[in-house]
Amino acid sequence: MNTINKATLTTAILTILYGYNPSTIYAAETEESTKELESVAVFGKGETRQVSGINSADIGDSAAGSSPLKVLGKLPGVNFNSADSLGAYEWGSRISMRGFAQNQLGFTLDDVPLGDMSYRNYNGLHISRAITSENLGKVAVSQGTGALGTASNSNLGGTIQFYSLDPSNKRAAKIEQSVGEYTTLRTFARFDSGLIGDSNTKFSVSIADHGQDKWKGPGEQKYTQVNSKVVTNFDNAKLSAFFNWSDRQEADYMDLSKDSIKRLGYKWDYFAPNWDLAKQVGVAAGQSSFTPIDTPNGQITSSDDAYYNGSGMREDKLAGVTLDYSFTNNISLKTTAYHHDQTGTGTWWLPDPPKSGEVGPVALRTLGFDINRNGFLSGLNINEGRHKINTGIWYEHNDFGNSMNFFSQANGPSSAYSAPNFDPYYTRWDYAFQTDTIQLHAQDTVKITDQLTANFGFKSPHTITSIKSNPNTDPNFLLNGELTAEKSFLPQGGINFKIDQNNELFADAAQNIRAYRGVIKGGTSPFDTNQAGFDAIKNKIHPEESLTEELGWRFRHSKLESSVTLYHVDFSNRLLALGQDSAIKGYSSALANVGRVETFGIEGFLAYNIIPSLKFTNSLSLNDSTYKSNFTSGGTTYNIDGKQVIDAPRLIFNSQLLYDDGSAFGHVGNNYIGKRYYTYTNDNSITDYNLVDLGAGYRWKNIGVSDELSVRFNVNNLTDKRYYVLGDNPIPASDAGGTSYNLLAGAPRTFFFTFGAKF
Repeated sequence: MNTINKATLTTAILTILYGYNPSTIYAAETEESTKELESVAVFGKGETRQVSGINSADIGDSAAGSSPLKVLGKLPGVNFNSADSLGAYEWGSRISMRGFAQNQLGFTLDDVPLGDMSYRNYNGLHISRAITSENLGKVAVSQGTGALGTASNSNLGGTIQFYSLDPSNKRAAKIEQSVGEYTTLRTFARFDSGLIGDSNTKFSVSIADHGQDKWKGPGEQKYTQVNSKVVTNFDNAKLSAFFNWSDRQEADYMDLSKDSIKRLGYKWDYFAPNWDLAKQVGVAAGQSSFTPIDTPNGQITSSDDAYYNGSGMREDKLAGVTLDYSFTNNISLKTTAYHHDQTGTGTWWLPDPPKSGEVGPVALRTLGFDINRNGFLSGLNINEGRHKINTGIWYEHNDFGNSMNFFSQANGPSSAYSAPNFDPYYTRWDYAFQTDTIQLHAQDTVKITDQLTANFGFKSPHTITSIKSNPNTDPNFLLNGELTAEKSFLPQGGINFKIDQNNELFADAAQNIRAYRGVIKGGTSPFDTNQAGFDAIKNKIHPEESLTEELGWRFRHSKLESSVTLYHVDFSNRLLALGQDSAIKGYSSALANVGRVETFGIEGFLAYNIIPSLKFTNSLSLNDSTYKSNFTSGGTTYNIDGKQVIDAPRLIFNSQLLYDDGSAFGHVGNNYIGKRYYTYTNDNSITDYNLVDLGAGYRWKNIGVSDELSVRFNVNNLTDKRYYVLGDNPIPASDAGGTSYNLLAGAPRTFFFTFGAKF
């Protein structure tokens, strides 16, 4: 199959995002030097801000089915943690950058917004469902100040932009079969039509089918995905469209506390299929005090130590069409329209549930997540002399249904892999959210001299979110209202100074806000309360806001690339929601603006081509993100001024040694994540850990009817390190006793083998 020329794709992306062609910057480089550094992040060259990235080769080095977010962990400033080996289990995976959590970043696929990609997603979908990793061509990461034209209203911090592979000009087929521990079985197949007849039209279609048992406890994580794309080139335009479908069912891992780990062990999980034990715990939970229950693993002292079972199910359809039209050599317009439809259900078996008739001591509690969103974005690029002007608009209408239902399990447990096909006995709430977003942006990039380039622009986001209670909502949970998050002028600017052919300096600053999150049980959402609580805060709270400043140096030679970036972030109007009870019971949280966060940090990156086939890359990130204000909740004042932000390690280090001579290939990678706090008062933390991944393989060219045969193996967590990651439950203010269920155990050493063929 044809490969995509890296320099060409980089130029295209930069032209789309920033309205200029950086070919003059690359002119002094030889084709050989660009080729040697093919697996090294080169996106930042000539940019006025910190930008880095990975390509399809980086993704292909990892085990088949790995989330591209896991691969991004090699970049400076990126913190990725996952409870599963592949990084694809959504409840147990988290990515953050420079102290900003996943739902404070912006994500797109081929310019189409993916929302904030949180687990309880309400305005998009996770990249692992949007497209299979094999179909990604490149990922561009802006660690601090995202591009103004990015379709996101959540990027207080940076942005992550995913780009799919175009169909090949040559007819081709690819198939890969992967097997691994925990009965992993994954099949991936892709067909590229090549140019059809005498036309400039081509298409690709692929299917992936994946199944893997959980590494502890019973249950399977499985999905089927279909990706398709068609591209037609005209003399002065390019028309492309894609349709992606995903059906995913994930059996959950049990959330742990430090106390439950001591009593029940690292491999403690849900009760399934032991229904009798689940009912016994349900009976104990309904008593005035919980009577401890002895098990072979240890003693259960709380109904939150484990539930019978839990799962997440999502079916997504994502479609987009893009027309990139050039009116003249200097004026072009790119417009994308998109549609996303999601049906989603999350299950948990609740001990001591709300009672109504013959329910029994355990009931099935479901959360519904149904999305129907449509939108478009359009950008105009004008090249006039030294000016490269880019302006555009993004509009989206999103209808989101969010519900909590309870189903009787008096006749035994329902399936964890499908939504119940009978009526609930109780609906706590059933809400209809509607969100309309319109965002304008404009910027000018000016080449002041041959050495100095400057750009300045702004965006104007305007998001209105309303909530309406459907008739079946419990009267005690009725909620109706509307909130607007807007800012008429959010500036962004930067400069790039080219010292010589190898060295350049850059500096930039940007201001951003985050729209209010329109979801229940979704962390910092102002709608996660009752009517009285909402009425009390609706005229008082303000959207979260950030001001990011960067200063950096880049160096690039034929064999060496390096960069150092200093940054400062002032995060104001921080919203805080504290869980008021057990996460599973569905009680509301308290939300308020509670002051500032200030961040200082430094990031370094070094990549060296030892020989053309052997590369050595390293990234180092030092981050100091601290709260600047105390807060009071429930009459208690929590002294957090000067405390480190949750899940923001002070030190991250990643090192990779990669070899590829065209036939033999392999890598060994080391990822160190420093200690992270999971309470606002910093009275409890997750210990640091170091994970080592290993991979190797071989390609045979032109064997029989195939263009290429390949085999590779991967070992994740080579040293079998025991480690923990932060889950998605509400964060406690304090947990000195280690009783808060916010931890997930990380996957042990896991082996994978993949056999592939290209035709």
